[in-house]
Amino acid sequence: MKEPTPTPLMRFVKLAFATLRPPPGGARIATALAYGAVCHVLFALAVLSMIVAMFFGMSISLGRVPEPYNLFANAALILQFPVVHSLLLTRKGGAVLARLAPQRHAQTLSTTTYAIVASVQLFALFTLWTPSGTIWWEATGGAFVVICTLYGLSWLLLLWASVDAGAEVQSGALGWMSLMQNIRPVFPDMPTRGLFRVIRHPIYAAFALTTWTVPVWTPDQLFLAIGLTSYSVIAPLFKERRFDRRYGDRFTRYRIMVPYMMPRLFGKQSQ
Repeated sequence: MKEPTPTPLMRFVKLAFATLRPPPGGARIATALAYGAVCHVLFALAVLSMIVAMFFGMSISLGRVPEPYNLFANAALILQFPVVHSLLLTRKGGAVLARLAPQRHAQTLSTTTYAIVASVQLFALFTLWTPSGTIWWEATGGAFVVICTLYGLSWLLLLWASVDAGAEVQSGALGWMSLMQNIRPVFPDMPTRGLFRVIRHPIYAAFALTTWTVPVWTPDQLFLAIGLTSYSVIAPLFKERRFDRRYGDRFTRYRIMVPYMMPRLFGKQSQ
């Protein structure tokens, strides 16, 4: 039996459906772009909230927990960042991250989901803080200019260190960009150039430095600075264990030549 000749309307409908059909890999690309957008928007909000909150010495925030419970709430906000941030690097933490993305893309998107969680943590820390209402000291005049310059330089130092370490990993871009290209994520090699020639952990050092170069000092800022600096000093020890397993003698030689966190100004670079 001869098939009926398609009418113009049937041809139009068929063409429309063919046009609306997603191209090969369209769902994968859409997933990658969606995760990338969420990741970088949250990352920008987290950094902006940190810059603004610390500029005012943690005296301006949305938290309104009554005394004395505000001390426990603020302590919990500080602790949740290093604890969760570190736990997500373990095997069990990786399993948790895997649940934050479609199963077939979970491993590829791991750096992106990790950055998303870290951004949410930082945003919560700096927006939900309950200020004490006490201001010890506020820079004015020339001191204000000098300290603001140092504050800006500390952030530039953090950016520089992040680029030296691999900006695509630090920002979470490696995951979603790899998924979009349908390739396996390739992590940067062990960083040894730029600021990593001076100290082994410039990101942690710069991160800690941002907490001490602020123009407004309050009990809140001191509490925060001590907490995040302690994390910045201790956390690299666990990172070095991972590097030791991954790079072996190569990392051992690097560790001998380059100081942990304080640059060696005189003499031979050694531990």
